[in-house]
Amino acid sequence: MAEKIKYKMENLKEKIEHIWDHRELLQDAEYQNYICNVIEKLDLGQLRVAYKDSGKWIVNEWVKKAVILYFPIRKMETIEVGPFEFHDKIPLKKNYAQLGVRVVPHAIARYGSFIEKGVILMPSYVNIGAFVGAGTMVDTWATVGSCAQIGQNVHLSGGVGIGGVLEPVQAAPVIIEDNCFIGSRCIVVEGVRIETQAVLGANVVLTQSTRIIDVSGSVPIEHRGIVPKRSVVIPGTFTKRFPAGDYQVPCALIIGKRKASTNLKTSLNEALREYDVAV
Repeated sequence: MAEKIKYKMENLKEKIEHIWDHRELLQDAEYQNYICNVIEKLDLGQLRVAYKDSGKWIVNEWVKKAVILYFPIRKMETIEVGPFEFHDKIPLKKNYAQLGVRVVPHAIARYGSFIEKGVILMPSYVNIGAFVGAGTMVDTWATVGSCAQIGQNVHLSGGVGIGGVLEPVQAAPVIIEDNCFIGSRCIVVEGVRIETQAVLGANVVLTQSTRIIDVSGSVPIEHRGIVPKRSVVIPGTFTKRFPAGDYQVPCALIIGKRKASTNLKTSLNEALREYDVAV
């Protein structure tokens, strides 16, 4: 059975790659069905834009291509939800009770995103291609961008912005691994990866060019594009020289580590108190 499923997936991949190179096929109903099949598998969690294998994250570029190809084959339509009306190409996700997901009014997830059992969506937004793991809370006005990968038992606090990515197709999505805490108004974009159990204090902004500086030891250690596991991070600045003078430029500071504790809630609470992190 496993070999049969693998063959089907490889066959699907070949079809998507073929359509990508021959856009005239988008007018053909048969090829439209291949694209729709990929989006359905994303919606059901049978396929992911990115997955972890032997400790390394792998990006399925062909799946991102299918998401991009899905837009031109969809027609604009009016979507009515009670007194609310939308006009879009992508339908909304449904059947939350069956999925075991709690959805507070004004939370919206697009079809083609996967929301695992036990997730809580406060008034928030989850875009197509995204994956949200079990036990995660997407808090009020937080956004999960297209193809972003959010692990299990993550807390995305109020107003958090998790960036989306479709093009270039080889670009990695933002990845928030299991048991992370992302503080209020944090912004994580451009494929930055937050490793397991990390804590971001309020207002941390991370891009691929952001300097992430570990200042917890006697010598600063700099990272780019990745927050190491169990790191406790706050906003910071460093001095940069410009032709007009020296100015303070934003960075992120790693000020310590969460304890490698089996009680993750206790570990988080201790880290927030010990390092006086605003969340």
